[in-house]
Amino acid sequence: MRSKLLRWLIQEQVFVWIFASSTENDMEALFEEIATALAEKGFYVGNGLFDLDFCRQLREEQEALLAADQFRVAGIGRGSDFQIRPEIRSDQVLWLDSERLSPRQQQYWELIAELRRHLKQTLYLPLHDYEAHYAVYPEGSFYKRHIDQYSKAKHRIVSCILYLNEDWQAEHEGQLRLYKNDDTFAMDVAPLLGTFVCFLSAEIPHEVLPTRVPRFSITGWMRTERVL
Repeated sequence: MRSKLLRWLIQEQVFVWIFASSTENDMEALFEEIATALAEKGFYVGNGLFDLDFCRQLREEQEALLAADQFRVAGIGRGSDFQIRPEIRSDQVLWLDSERLSPRQQQYWELIAELRRHLKQTLYLPLHDYEAHYAVYPEGSFYKRHIDQYSKAKHRIVSCILYLNEDWQAEHEGQLRLYKNDDTFAMDVAPLLGTFVCFLSAEIPHEVLPTRVPRFSITGWMRTERVL
């Protein structure tokens, strides 16, 4: 039987494939690869999950929203602890409303939901919801080393990033730098179009190195409870 996502795509007559492998078996194999990497290393980096044309469409949507002044300067902390600290973080974000998603955002959301259910079942993680935002790093911006779980609200379990940058070159810099949970260097990830990264939010320190050109992504977190 086809997955819920594939059935939804057929019913809605959505003919743009959002993932590179179009069969359920292929998608399940990719999900299993992600689960294995999270269990063994704490992070996954790959390029086969999302179709590049779909990623380009997300990038076009993000650029249109940026031009419409929908993004806001990102901060650190949550609730009463929220602060704008440009010396730590200088990107801009637009939070996605799960009740008011665009068609392209909805397609992305559905596939992430499929992955979330797989990780919940195979790794026994308490993954019950998801939150996400578009992120743009203007030229010269960065995000200093940090982890994705708040000290007072430990709801984020798995971080997910899909990069939307066409023809990224080494001289553009802006890599995602991942560390192992013992704080040793793991790898640098170029934010190339279609590259998908996920990691354990509380265990993998990471940073975004200063970028020399605007840098686009969609970033989200699988959570222990529903987003309020």
